[in-house]
Amino acid sequence: MQETMRIADAALEERLGYRFSSKELLERALTHSSAIPELRGAISEEPGIGPPPADNERLEFLGDAVLELLTSEYLLANFPEWSEGQLSKSRARIVNASSLEAAARRLRLGEHLRLGRGEEKTGGREKQTLLADAFEAVVAAIYLDSGLGAARGLLRRLLFEQALEERGERIAESDRKSALQEYLQARGEPPAEYRLAGESGPDHQKIFQIEVWINGECMAKGEGSTKKEAEQRAATSALELLEQMEAKG
Repeated sequence: MQETMRIADAALEERLGYRFSSKELLERALTHSSAIPELRGAISEEPGIGPPPADNERLEFLGDAVLELLTSEYLLANFPEWSEGQLSKSRARIVNASSLEAAARRLRLGEHLRLGRGEEKTGGREKQTLLADAFEAVVAAIYLDSGLGAARGLLRRLLFEQALEERGERIAESDRKSALQEYLQARGEPPAEYRLAGESGPDHQKIFQIEVWINGECMAKGEGSTKKEAEQRAATSALELLEQMEAKG
């Protein structure tokens, strides 16, 4: 089993584009707390294979700080004209659980997690929280293994460049729901109403369809991997339509 894990870890290193000097750091980053009791049991039955690794919670804590620092650095360097508010909002979008989960899925990180049997049975490899936490732990492991430069390179490839698709418009855009609300309020209109129109896909890859209704009329629709994302896209479409209508008189 140990040999199988090492082979799997080597495949992950290929996707990371990084080779660990300390393989124990990578192993620890991939170990969920649910696996520790079973690993201890295996150690007691097979003396001589060394102590079980610690879980990844402390690495997750460190990874969160490394992410905040390097994301802030990246945004400051690439968007010198942005205000503190824009920088803060964009950083929050980059380091939120959905973004980290997406990065973890690009690495197929779920395949490499060490989980306890109970967590395995309940679909732990597909859980957003576990994937996001594991990604943070891997970032911390790389930082401890080689420093900020290596962690910076990983995040640029797997997180920042994805978030900056379409020349940065995706992270640069403000909260569209708030913008729509302000637009309607300024014109004496009632607030927009968001309705779930449907959902599709398996539980771990849901796509939500949201409608935005204004004055009893369905103004626009949006889709996303979360309801919040779908609402933002619906609000974006509705705001664009209203602005076009206003421009035409």
